[in-house]
Amino acid sequence: MALLSFPELGPRRHHSGAIDALVRQLEPLEKAGLVLRRSQQDLKRYGRDAFDYSPVLQEHLRGAAAELAVRPADSGQVEAIAAACACHGVPLTLRGAGTGNYGQAVPLLGGVVLETTGLDRIRSIGQASFTAEPGCRLQAIDRVLEPHGLALRLAPSTYRTATLAGFVAGGSGGIGSVRWGFLRDPGNLLGVEIVTLEPSPRRLQLDGAAAQPICHAYGTNGIITALTLPVAPLRRWHELLIGVADLDQALALGDTIRQGEIEIRQLALLDRPVAALMPWPEPQGQACRPAAARASCWLVALVSEPHLARMRELVEAAHADLLLQRPERQGGGLPLGEICWNHTTLHARAVDPGWTYLQLLLPQPEMTAIRQLSMHWGTQLSWHLEAVCSEGTPRWAAMPLVRWRGTEALERLMRQTVDLGCVLFNPHVITVEDGGLGGVDAHQVAAKLRHDPAGLMNPGKLRGWPDAAGHRQGSAAPSGIGLTDGEAAPG
Repeated sequence: MALLSFPELGPRRHHSGAIDALVRQLEPLEKAGLVLRRSQQDLKRYGRDAFDYSPVLQEHLRGAAAELAVRPADSGQVEAIAAACACHGVPLTLRGAGTGNYGQAVPLLGGVVLETTGLDRIRSIGQASFTAEPGCRLQAIDRVLEPHGLALRLAPSTYRTATLAGFVAGGSGGIGSVRWGFLRDPGNLLGVEIVTLEPSPRRLQLDGAAAQPICHAYGTNGIITALTLPVAPLRRWHELLIGVADLDQALALGDTIRQGEIEIRQLALLDRPVAALMPWPEPQGQACRPAAARASCWLVALVSEPHLARMRELVEAAHADLLLQRPERQGGGLPLGEICWNHTTLHARAVDPGWTYLQLLLPQPEMTAIRQLSMHWGTQLSWHLEAVCSEGTPRWAAMPLVRWRGTEALERLMRQTVDLGCVLFNPHVITVEDGGLGGVDAHQVAAKLRHDPAGLMNPGKLRGWPDAAGHRQGSAAPSGIGLTDGEAAPG
């Protein structure tokens, strides 16, 4: 199977008057706060996300568009929208803030885009968890948790704009994954409330294992109206930028930091070509830039305040340079967390749109695959690594920048990464399985059958869903992790 293959979609099943009929059914709810949008400008805005990271997706999703955008004000209105879509046979695609990178929120067969940002209440806060509605911004959640001495465990680099359900439905991890792993790891999603897509929608409370099929499913098997997530103790984090002589030493120092009982929330590695494209903070920025630094690799870290002294000792022992230390999100320029994860690619493409990227979990020892790929691809490949915890084991994920040379070259590169033992989380495809799970998750498909029996939710994004002939597009396989910190339903 080609790594850049896409499912074949049939024609739109809803008739031309279905959208008009659906609008007439929903218009009475406008007095209660429901927003209906049909202008071409709005449809273009709410039918897109940040899939332009991928030249492949740019081409493949060029003609995809919404026919109606709706923003409910409460979960009761979500049920009304679900009922209307089911009665008229109209596809429904979920969207938060639209910061996803893989087309998760792009409607492949038209229909309705449901924007969740109107559902933004935090319902409850406990000692170990909180429950909030899908459109809550992550930064806003942290602000409410802070007086309780609590904080989010995980957050994408789009933390300031991303929504909670967008992160859970389409993201995988991000800042915090070095400690807490990925969203699909046990204990990181405690429960969801969903609305089914049926003529008479049901509101279901799914706890523990029952909630897992909704995680990282691109909004294909349930309309999320609330989520319960665990919290971490509030910490005072400091941003550190460390210059290291070469990639080998940077990896070694990163491993030493993780083994040294230092509490960290983020640890990323950028090589010189990647670092040269980053908007380093001022006034320290000049010292951080590659032209002014003797380092060839940069480590970006978030370290808890009590462990700063030990961190400085490790940096000095490794003969590395501490280029910047400051309290998190204080001082000029971007927070360093926004120079990590998918923001790294964002900043690189802002300078040179000829870059795209891959997402990999590197085999151990990591330098074996890195050397082989670097030797073969030279300057067409530049390294960006993220320290993660995968199923309880410390690992390095790679999100390298790749010079765009067409689909054939990209396919060859991806094949080589797999041959070298890397786990590929393909950011140039549109289905849940091909983008990260590695195979059809039977639990996700079963959840879709229960919650969306007509297959109207985000059609084309779940390869395991039966096609028109009743055959499944793939074979069942255990679910896995993905590396994106972006959102689906994306928010």
